[in-house]
Amino acid sequence: MAPRPERGTFKFDKYYLVMEALRESGAAITEHAPEPMPRDWLEAVHDPAYVDEVFRADVPREKERRIGFPVTERIRDRVRHTNGGTWLAAQLAMQHGYAANSAAGSHHALADTGAGYCVFNDLAVASNRLIAEGHARRILIIDLDVHQGDGTASLTAAREDISTFSVHAEKNFPVRKARSNIDIGLPDGTTDAGYMTVLNNHIPKTLDGFKPDFVFYQAGVDPHSNDKLGRLSLSDEGLTDRDRFVVSQVRQRGLPIASALGGGYGDDQREVAERHARSMLAMADQNTAFSSISTAL
Repeated sequence: MAPRPERGTFKFDKYYLVMEALRESGAAITEHAPEPMPRDWLEAVHDPAYVDEVFRADVPREKERRIGFPVTERIRDRVRHTNGGTWLAAQLAMQHGYAANSAAGSHHALADTGAGYCVFNDLAVASNRLIAEGHARRILIIDLDVHQGDGTASLTAAREDISTFSVHAEKNFPVRKARSNIDIGLPDGTTDAGYMTVLNNHIPKTLDGFKPDFVFYQAGVDPHSNDKLGRLSLSDEGLTDRDRFVVSQVRQRGLPIASALGGGYGDDQREVAERHARSMLAMADQNTAFSSISTAL
């Protein structure tokens, strides 16, 4: 279990509260603690010089400003574990159909710097490793965080074996969007009906067109109407419908899917954590096999 980090501008409390909410739900989940992500796996995707800065806890101030918090030794240890959690979730998903990482989804991290509360890009690193080890040939990353996954798109742009699909608030962070394989920028205030219409129109044909054999899902809950940093207007029911739809579409095609927590922001951290927990439970409900949670607190 990763050590609790010092505070910066980002609130880390929700990660502990997510696990509390899951445990209190009474759902049949199994928890697994991940190993830290090996350095060479990170260096296969990120600039080794940047990886070294993080490992030495000597990240330049301008990069820390982009990240949103100081990269201390405790943060370094935490992000290695949260990245390891996405890898572990992928391994469990291949065994059981679906598994979740209760942290990570660091989709803004770029090759040579972190950004937007993200240090290393677990989605890109885990995807690269799955393919390198022969566990998958083609990976689809479905990113439904309210913010575009610019880091993931940039890190995988030159690859034909990894495809990125992003539905996000067009006017939200980042100001300069990267180019995903499929980008759908939504207007402010998009509600449940409009959002689900987009998913129905695009996710099935994306799965059938790209034909992945593994799917990662960035399941941020920040499209919620009450999210502090979101600009969309999904309800609790809308988020549940979204998550059930994604997992059911993937599982109907016999594919494994691993989710990462992604974004969710608000002054009431318990409320945000409960939103994340409901998201994971909704996804697990669509999988008839065993479901697991990878904990990287």
